Amino acid sequence: MSTVFNFTFVPWFRSVAPYIHMHRGKTFVVGVAGEAVAAGKLQHIAQDLALIQSMGVRIVLVHGFRPQVNEQLQAKGHSSRFSHGMRITDGITLDCAQEAAGQLRYEIEAAFSQGLPNTPMAGSTVRIISGNFITARPIGVLDGIDFQHSGLVRKVDVAGIGRTLDLGAMVLLSPFGFSPTGEAFNLTMEEVATSVAIALRADKLIFLAEIPGIRVRPLEPESEDNPIDTELPLAAAEELLTQLPGAQAPTDTAFYLQHCVMACKAGVERSHIVPFATDGSLLLEVYVHDGIGTMVVDEKLENLREATSDDVGGILQLIEPFEKDGTLVKRDRTEIERDIANYTIVEHDGVIFACAALYPYPEAKTGEMAALTVSPQVQGQGDGEKVLKRVEQRARGMGLESIFVLTTRTMHWFLKRGFVQVDPDWLPEARKRKYNWDRKSLVFVKKLV
Repeated sequence: MSTVFNFTFVPWFRSVAPYIHMHRGKTFVVGVAGEAVAAGKLQHIAQDLALIQSMGVRIVLVHGFRPQVNEQLQAKGHSSRFSHGMRITDGITLDCAQEAAGQLRYEIEAAFSQGLPNTPMAGSTVRIISGNFITARPIGVLDGIDFQHSGLVRKVDVAGIGRTLDLGAMVLLSPFGFSPTGEAFNLTMEEVATSVAIALRADKLIFLAEIPGIRVRPLEPESEDNPIDTELPLAAAEELLTQLPGAQAPTDTAFYLQHCVMACKAGVERSHIVPFATDGSLLLEVYVHDGIGTMVVDEKLENLREATSDDVGGILQLIEPFEKDGTLVKRDRTEIERDIANYTIVEHDGVIFACAALYPYPEAKTGEMAALTVSPQVQGQGDGEKVLKRVEQRARGMGLESIFVLTTRTMHWFLKRGFVQVDPDWLPEARKRKYNWDRKSLVFVKKLV
């Protein structure tokens, strides 16, 4: 194994560890579009879900079967009919849906049963349990259109699903529901997944979808300067839905977004739209800082705030690599615990990605900004700027007229942000006595008035 691999793998694995701990014991409802299976993505999706489950996540998997039903109908010379974004299910279509669901469940169970050596599934044991967990009711006649055997979710067997998850199994649901009289109804994957996530009070609802997510400017075409918006506040998502045309097809921007909004409004903490076309998109969305798709959340997850004693461990984990390579001066836990009120942090979803401390010297009307650190995962995304501005605000609030930093490697970053280099003799007397002349740090000052 190469040395290069070692030096890239170890920092990467450590960086995802907070997310592994965070998601352990959580419940995810994952809706997989039938198009993903038709595109040959099932094997990799199964591998990723098995890996996520092995790290302690409870998973309910809901599969779609839109293209599979269409294929069955075409083989029988019967046409597909849709209205209001839903399939009109006559008797022949219901038979085709049942055949497609049976075939898909067989393929999904087979995918989770693989365990060949040298594959991600080696040594895994994933038990798939499915059943009549969904009670349904007919849609009936809508705007003069009889939807016949198409239905809506009436009730979710929360206790039954919960007991199954407690056994350590993965729950597999097809988009079917049954009435108390035993009548079967064809449902949509999106509605089943959303209803189950709401009923279970799931921690995440994830759609593996045909689209890459929601763009920063959704009403404009795809372009390099119109990337995917990785975090969409619920209020903004609701406002966007009022601007978008009604969703008819899965590729319409509002199609999955409307279900994400519904879930978040009903108590699901986070809802995601993730592209199945990208290999490993589930892992990227769940275990990487910014993810790859769009997450709808009830409130902004990024928080710029002053640190508390609960943040000491996160700050130590953040600054440790920079202390080891000599970028920062070594600080032990006791020192950080003592000075924790001096620290400002940027926290995202419970993980600290940037920090800095302000040590005031009131007699000289200046203060030192120390331990400014930004995680390599988010460098270049403006977190350093945010911390600097907050430190400047805190310094002004203390009546300080300037802030200064000591650095040996990042002088250009500070020069670009209004700092000027001064001689170490400029330092306040109390700080000058602690100056390490062997380290030969450069001193940069920024006036605040």
